[in-house]
Amino acid sequence: MSPILEILILVVVGFIVGVINTISGGGSMLTLPILIFFLGDSAMANGTNRVAIFLQTISSIAGFRSKGLTIPKPSWWLGVAATIGAFIGSLIAVDISNTVFNRILAIFMIVIVAFMVLKPTKNLNDLAERFTGKYFWGSLIAFFFIGIYGGFLQAGTGIFMLLALSSINQMTLVRSNLVKAVVMLIYTAVSLSVFFYHDKVNLKYGLLLASGQFVGGWVSSRWSVAKGDGLVKTFLIIMVIAMAVKLWLF
Repeated sequence: MSPILEILILVVVGFIVGVINTISGGGSMLTLPILIFFLGDSAMANGTNRVAIFLQTISSIAGFRSKGLTIPKPSWWLGVAATIGAFIGSLIAVDISNTVFNRILAIFMIVIVAFMVLKPTKNLNDLAERFTGKYFWGSLIAFFFIGIYGGFLQAGTGIFMLLALSSINQMTLVRSNLVKAVVMLIYTAVSLSVFFYHDKVNLKYGLLLASGQFVGGWVSSRWSVAKGDGLVKTFLIIMVIAMAVKLWLF
């Protein structure tokens, strides 16, 4: 493959994934197979993918902030919880076969879709956010385990964050996306450091992918604020189904 075509593929895919990751999550389902194809090493692809995610979250946060959204204070606590989990997950990322785990997770995600589709509709804009008492601790525990998964695999982590924030804390999906970006920025920095330490990052491919994801994150963050929760929910359901199919079959 010519270097120009290689660059074009990574940048275009990066832009698409930047949009998907910012609005819902699961974009790593596209980037990981492509990086494995180019690099020939799944652990290297797993580490390299995080370069683009780290830079994309910066642009996403900037995009949300440009539309007037402020970062909720619980984001930092959730970021700490996820970071502890991500450190653990990153350390074991290259050593564990996850075929059975993936299939169990696929079933779990289909159940989540059914819950999202069939549950009574609630307008989260009319409900008070819950970040005190058991709801605060519940979200911390949830984000710790999400962090373990994110450090291990990453693909679909944003989906779990959105589901946790909307169900446990009654946070709107648009605001949840901002929290998700902040948390992912924090724990990805630590996770990426682990992969760097173990020489599992190709900076060239990571930055090429990141150039597309950076732009995609900026554009889609501003767009999702304008379109509201309906757009995010649609993206979320589509990506959960796609993620479940991918986990089960591959």
